[in-house]
Amino acid sequence: MNRALILAVIAAIGLVVASSTLFTVHQTQQVLITRLGEPVRVIREPGLHAKVPILDAVITFDRRLLDYDAPGEELILGDQRRLIVDSFTRYRIVDPLLFFQTAGAAETGIRARLNSIVTSALRRVLGNEPLLSVLSTDRTRIMGEIRRQVNDEARRFGIEVTDVRIRRADLPEENTQAILNRMQSERERVAREARAEGAEVAVRVRAGADRERTVLLAEGQASADILRGQGEQEAIRIFADAFQRDPQFFQFWRTMQAYREAFSEGETRLLLSPDSEFFRFFRESMPSVGAPLNPTTPR
Repeated sequence: MNRALILAVIAAIGLVVASSTLFTVHQTQQVLITRLGEPVRVIREPGLHAKVPILDAVITFDRRLLDYDAPGEELILGDQRRLIVDSFTRYRIVDPLLFFQTAGAAETGIRARLNSIVTSALRRVLGNEPLLSVLSTDRTRIMGEIRRQVNDEARRFGIEVTDVRIRRADLPEENTQAILNRMQSERERVAREARAEGAEVAVRVRAGADRERTVLLAEGQASADILRGQGEQEAIRIFADAFQRDPQFFQFWRTMQAYREAFSEGETRLLLSPDSEFFRFFRESMPSVGAPLNPTTPR
């Protein structure tokens, strides 16, 4: 029993020693080992590592890209115009030892220094550029120069600046309203010119469309008249041919058509004598189904 208790105590002591000796470095981290407050070594390889218990301390730094949003600053440009610039910076810690010695163990220690560096670079570079350059495609060149200057100064803190960008560039309120008024007047002038040009084009297009419509209607009417004449000619030929083949049947069919057209409404009234030719087929006996109207008449 005593032996088992001793083994359990030894195992517990081993676990405590192992937990205070071994530590893990994540792939997104880099570690600085200090012994009694003094830097000893830097570990950048991820995995399981060992340190001296109690004496060594592990300080972790992020090795990924970090962001810093600088507050808006009012700057004077090269053409003496004032501009409120809001920028952001992306950087990474490349030398944990130098970063620890200059900025401390926390990443917040570099922010005040980085703000001073970025603001100074913005004032130096933008102080030589006019407003049109800042608002045009020259901004890429300007930001490249700002990034270079910021990176040169930031290296002494163990960081590498990968990008500096202007998020927003606004004029002061007193200048903004005057510029907006001029822009509005200019846009209204352009709009009036565009409306006048559009009205002129609309008149030309409408006139052309009306002319084309007239031509198309005339051509369509001519084609319709030709087709209607051809159709009527063909109908007359068919009627004549049918009449020549069986005049009695043709007469009977035309009389049936006259009956249908005369009595289709249901309220037609006709005043005719009983012996009228119109009612000849009512008076005569109708032939049986399938029998010819006049057997003596050759087909």
